[in-house]
Amino acid sequence: MNGYKIVICGGGSTYTAGIVKDLIDQKDELGIRELWLYDIDKERQDTVAVVVKAVIDDLAPEIPLHVTVDPKEAFTDANFVMAQMRVGGLKMRIQDEQISLRHGVVGQETCGAGGMAYGMRTIFPMCELVDFCEEYACKDYWIVNYSNPAAIVAKAMHKLRPNARILDICDMPVEIEARMAEILGCELSDIEVDYFGLNHFGWFTNVRCKGVDVTDKLKEHVRKFGYISEASLNDALVKDPDWAHTFKNAATISTLFQDYLPNTYYQYYLLPDACVEYMDINNTRGMQVVNGREKRIFDASAALKRGEKVDLTQFYVGVHGRFIVDVVKSLAHDLRHRQLVIVPNNGAIENLSDDATVEIPAYITDRGAEPVRVGKIPRFYKGLIEQQDACEGLVVEAVIEGSYQKALEAFTLNRTIPSARVAKEVLDDMIEANKGYWPELK
Repeated sequence: MNGYKIVICGGGSTYTAGIVKDLIDQKDELGIRELWLYDIDKERQDTVAVVVKAVIDDLAPEIPLHVTVDPKEAFTDANFVMAQMRVGGLKMRIQDEQISLRHGVVGQETCGAGGMAYGMRTIFPMCELVDFCEEYACKDYWIVNYSNPAAIVAKAMHKLRPNARILDICDMPVEIEARMAEILGCELSDIEVDYFGLNHFGWFTNVRCKGVDVTDKLKEHVRKFGYISEASLNDALVKDPDWAHTFKNAATISTLFQDYLPNTYYQYYLLPDACVEYMDINNTRGMQVVNGREKRIFDASAALKRGEKVDLTQFYVGVHGRFIVDVVKSLAHDLRHRQLVIVPNNGAIENLSDDATVEIPAYITDRGAEPVRVGKIPRFYKGLIEQQDACEGLVVEAVIEGSYQKALEAFTLNRTIPSARVAKEVLDDMIEANKGYWPELK
């Protein structure tokens, strides 16, 4: 059969329509035989699928779209599975955020207590996805996983499914690179970075634009404005104050620690007090998604069902989908594109343990990722990373072993939580909220 069967796992995501558009943009280079949406939430997926079908009908009606909740149907003979599952949905995301904030700690979907709770919900469902692919998919299948929290999920899969053909990625560094390109007045494709760390916990060490080192120029800009061009700052303050606040925190971190440029998620770990002070328990980011992106796509689906015209371009935003599709294309055709991916360290960062789950540059081949060696990193950054990697490792062990003690140790180690007492209080509330999602902890 010519072309590839591509499955989007988590087909009911509000991002699906945009990813499908990016797949269509590269359909000839990629070679798509058929596209499948798979989700365990039929009602939600069917709603989103109306918009996805409109995108395909508008741009590439020749591509067959199939929508299913049956894993055998979805994964049989699949070549590529793009995984974006959100276990517990936005309802649990909001609960994670609010429980954390009630205890005065960071309420965020991938960092801190919320990230650990989300990770503990996701580990075994991700194992199930791997097992479906092993049973039904092509022997040379690839799972491109960008399900959050990517660091914990990746570490769990390296331990529980070490032979799975899975490549773990995150689009946040690429989003920052896009902001760098805007600042420099160039294209994203002109940017190449050196980077080390964990997922949502890393640093840009060097940035090149068309081969020219622009690191110092960017550092100077970021210390003043964060990751946003001076011309766009006022617009960002109006359109999305949360991101404007994030850019401001990037400026603070870059001023305090001047060796490298931070991933924006470091704000939750290095400035947790400022983040908590800014956050609103009655209007968390999860609530904003429900009232914003989710509402827009649900409204669009309802309008399409009524036969009305809808502006589909509102769902074609960001570099998220383009990055994911580029990774799939490089895996499919052995293109050796250089991307930031999440892999076992195995000596890439010399003074970290081999089993650390690091985010570093790699060349994407049809055999997977070929990591770029980073060398040794300074003591401060090493200490930060080792603490966070230990925290994430304990989360994984807590789930596998059903261990309350290891979950408590993980929550205590996390930099967003100020004390063991608070860690226990948050953990106990999370256990109650996650009944039916977490294994029993003893």
